[in-house]
Amino acid sequence: MLDSLQAFFTSEASLWSLLAGSFVAATLIPISSEVMLFAVLRLHPELFWPAVLVATVGNSAGSMVTYAMGRFIPHRRQIRFEARLRRHGAPLLLLAWTPLVGDGLCIGAGWLRLAWPPCLLFIALGKLARYLVVAALA
Repeated sequence: MLDSLQAFFTSEASLWSLLAGSFVAATLIPISSEVMLFAVLRLHPELFWPAVLVATVGNSAGSMVTYAMGRFIPHRRQIRFEARLRRHGAPLLLLAWTPLVGDGLCIGAGWLRLAWPPCLLFIALGKLARYLVVAALA
């Protein structure tokens, strides 16, 4: 059965599917990019680093879309956690990989108009760390 899956999901097709899936998983659509990465690495263990990097890029790009959506939310009044978000700033986005909380952090960073380069850096670092753990278990 594994051979038939490998024939259908070539290395290239697996990486493209992982890119698309990890991007979508970073939005508000509840799918698991970790399961996709795990599956790709079980089918193609030789793709360890390319798969980890593709998943990180796709998931980070999806989080930046969520960040961008936050920039469109009008800033009319202070919210309960605004002071905490401002105090910790972009480094708080190391937790952008966490379910539900991560989406809120990305939207909040956009809403607060935090500079996007440090936000992208911390989002990507957090997601890379998570994917390295998942890949090590595959």
